[in-house]
Amino acid sequence: MALYVYKFGGTSVGSIERIKGVAEKVKQAHDLGDQIVVVLSAMSGETNRLIALAKEMQVQPTEREMDVLISTGEQVTVALLSMALHQLGCDACSYTGAQVKILTDSVHTKARILHIDDAPIRAHLAEGKVVVVAGFQGVDEYGNITTLGRGGSDTTAVALAAALKADECHIYTDVDGVYTTDPRVEPKARRLNHITFEEMLEMASLGSKVLQIRSVEFAGKYNVALRVLSSFKEGCGTLITYEESQMESALISGIAFNRDEAKLTITGVPDLPGVAFKILGPIADANIEVDMIVQNIADDATTDFTFTVHRNDYLRAKALLEQTCVDLSARNVTGDDSIVKVSIVGVGMRSHAGIASTMFKTLAEENINIRMISTSEIKISVVVDEKYLELAVRALHAAFELDKVPANA
Repeated sequence: MALYVYKFGGTSVGSIERIKGVAEKVKQAHDLGDQIVVVLSAMSGETNRLIALAKEMQVQPTEREMDVLISTGEQVTVALLSMALHQLGCDACSYTGAQVKILTDSVHTKARILHIDDAPIRAHLAEGKVVVVAGFQGVDEYGNITTLGRGGSDTTAVALAAALKADECHIYTDVDGVYTTDPRVEPKARRLNHITFEEMLEMASLGSKVLQIRSVEFAGKYNVALRVLSSFKEGCGTLITYEESQMESALISGIAFNRDEAKLTITGVPDLPGVAFKILGPIADANIEVDMIVQNIADDATTDFTFTVHRNDYLRAKALLEQTCVDLSARNVTGDDSIVKVSIVGVGMRSHAGIASTMFKTLAEENINIRMISTSEIKISVVVDEKYLELAVRALHAAFELDKVPANA
């Protein structure tokens, strides 16, 4: 008997008909003798609707009350799915995050899970029931309802799978797995049968929207085998594990990209100890995340310092940097919010030279100028002009032959 945690997102439970479809899928698995725990998101659009209601009442809604409000979306779906399962003759029991006792810290709207009381779930599974749990929510030590932030239902599912030592955690979405890149940009993109946690973490952090990054971090930490599947068509999906030996042997597993990038440069900064802190300290104090950083030393004992931020933070970061420019008696500040980041990801980079040169040669042949470069053990990222995004992705996809299945896959 296997134990599986299934997670269904908002589009998968977006209507009564779709909830009934989920119920049929769950019942089929349960009828095979498997123990099933189901984690659900709110119906698609419901969380946004609730947030809009809150803002009609309060310009900056109180975070505690916001959690009370937006947690109701998942309560609706778990109750409806349990009803649908009962209608099919399948015994089921729904739980809110507080009822399961998913204990979190007290940081409202972006809480982190501390502990899960798995005893009630195990008792119901032993009785042959399907357990349906509201994703995205928990409770703190004071009994306050908390929520885990956008995409938090993925994290709930992985955390439950870890606590229950499930055989696998299945994340059902509107795509049938993890692809070598976004098929909307490169139609030749290929679904991967396997990918490592490291690769998936890189792809999630670099802009791939298939899985919420915190859920991948959690799965990696507790070695929970994840499988991404489609709610709407059959297939084996993509398995995410630590087992590199089972991975497809391609040097590069995928190409990720992020359109939400902006670049800032401060020039003519005195080249003195602590200058990087003086530049980035005010940015960090404003809770603005910095991604790529490049520093160039000039012959006149000054330095040019360039970094990237999220495009939404561009104007705030630029204003802060302009004040820093005055404070440091630097030359000037320039910026560009029409750039993108394109990255190649793959554990195969560890043992093969020439990956970077292939990437740079490919972009050069397409006359795509590289603005910035960043590397790690299994990733190379470049910043290019936004207008070249699709051309860069397609060219790199072809150069690394990602549309072809490896011979020993």
